[in-house]
Amino acid sequence: MNENLPPCPACSGAYTYELGALYVCPTCGHEWSAGGDAAAGGETGGAKVVKDAVGNVLADGDTVTVVRTLKVKGSPGGIKAGTKVRNIRLVDGVDGHDIDCKVDGFGPLQLKSSVVKKA
Repeated sequence: MNENLPPCPACSGAYTYELGALYVCPTCGHEWSAGGDAAAGGETGGAKVVKDAVGNVLADGDTVTVVRTLKVKGSPGGIKAGTKVRNIRLVDGVDGHDIDCKVDGFGPLQLKSSVVKKA
C-alpha cells in the first residue's frame, strides 16, 4: 500500500501516509497536498522565496545591507544600520530568522529578511 505514495519533499522519508486530501510524513511532520506540487502552499518547486525589506528576491551568496540598528544579546553594541553582510545563506530558521550569515566583528548570526536590503 505504501509503495505508491511519494516520498516526503522535506526530508525524503519513505514512510508517508495519506490523511484525507493530504500526504503526511511521520518522520519530520511535513504535510503537503495530494494534488501535486503546484498546490504546495505557495512554494515554487519546493524552494521557498525569501524577500528583503523592499521586496527584492534574495538568493544564497547575495550581499545585503542592514536597514536599521539591531541589538545583539550579549554584546555592548549592536549592528549599525548600513552594515554590509556578504555571502548569505537562506535557511528555514526559528522565529522568522531566515538568513544565516557571518557579520564582521560579531561572528555567525541569523537575521530576519525584513531587516536587510539587497546590496
